[in-house]
Amino acid sequence: MTVRLSHAALLLLASAAVAAPAFADPLRPEVGKPLQRAQAELRKHDYAAAMRDVNVADGVKNKTADESYVIAQMRAAVAQSSGNTADAIKADDALIDSSRTSSAEKTRLLMAEASMAYNAKDYPRAISAIERYFKAGGSDPAMHTILIQSYYLQKDYPNAAKAQERQIAQEEKAGQKPTENQLQLLASTQQQAKDMDGFNATMVKLVQDYPKPEYWANLIHGLRTNPNVSDRLAYDVDRIRLAVGLLTSTADFMDMAELATQQGLPMQGQKVMAAGYASGALGKDAGAAREARLKALIDRTAAETKANLAKSEAAALASPTGGELLTVGYNYVDAGQAAKGIDLMKQGIAKGGLASKDDALLHLGLAEMDAGMKADAIRTLKTVGGNDGAAELAQLWILQINKH
Repeated sequence: MTVRLSHAALLLLASAAVAAPAFADPLRPEVGKPLQRAQAELRKHDYAAAMRDVNVADGVKNKTADESYVIAQMRAAVAQSSGNTADAIKADDALIDSSRTSSAEKTRLLMAEASMAYNAKDYPRAISAIERYFKAGGSDPAMHTILIQSYYLQKDYPNAAKAQERQIAQEEKAGQKPTENQLQLLASTQQQAKDMDGFNATMVKLVQDYPKPEYWANLIHGLRTNPNVSDRLAYDVDRIRLAVGLLTSTADFMDMAELATQQGLPMQGQKVMAAGYASGALGKDAGAAREARLKALIDRTAAETKANLAKSEAAALASPTGGELLTVGYNYVDAGQAAKGIDLMKQGIAKGGLASKDDALLHLGLAEMDAGMKADAIRTLKTVGGNDGAAELAQLWILQINKH
């Protein structure tokens, strides 16, 4: 997304340029008289005549430094008022480089030069002026925005992202929350620069500070399309989609319920089917009969799993690895025996021999969340690491838990 300064805001910035000078110091008549005429013509908006008289004054030989300075002031005022950006910037540069110009005036001139260059779509010159402005001690936030936009509009996305990151960091250091527009622009620059790690981190901030379905959708889409995210986490990705309201189609609910059951968690599958019926995605189309058959199968499997929990527990305890204990433990949590189930899951993690310890910690955190143990869940989820999607999912669940 591109965030633009309004035309009115840019005009306000441009108004920081030098005004027509008052002739406080004596000038020679051959310089002073044409400049006085130019000043009167400027007030009448007769810019062509005003610039002609400025040129007359500038054509006088052996001008003093003071005379040259006043001529540059008048040239800048006339050029800016007439919309002659090139001449206005050239005159401003002469004033900025002069030792007669105060530090405060230099920052005002640089601000004006940047906004004029930006309006003229001369983005490299705008960037140069803004960089000089900040080095001179300027601090107007609008200059940060013009800098970011100048990089963005010339498609220098990495530098646009860096500039936006600096602005956000400065605001956060001052105890301010970045605006939604700033985060949107940062996400856009990162996406254009193909910095997907940065993009996802910014989307997390957007979800945290400005929770909207489209931000969740962007984050989860990133997970689903990330080649580094393991296929074994497909059900876990669907879980967060369901939790934030992004699981909507009949096929989504059917596939997720089947995945849960295939992973040995049919009571989770029952919850998914129930959510699908409650949302209207299931039971109301031509496939209602097939959906009912799947529900019946999952209900039977869940009943059998619940009835055989003690036997499954004994087999899991006898297993040399902890994977079965994780499944049995989660089924105990779903069956309403949270304390027992969570203890078994912890035993499974301690036993080891797991396909992924990070997956196991993710599932333990979710079991604790399901059991209403929010603080424990967050502590556990913060321990999830790795680079194949489990850590990203854990981070999303922490955001979701903190919302409630």
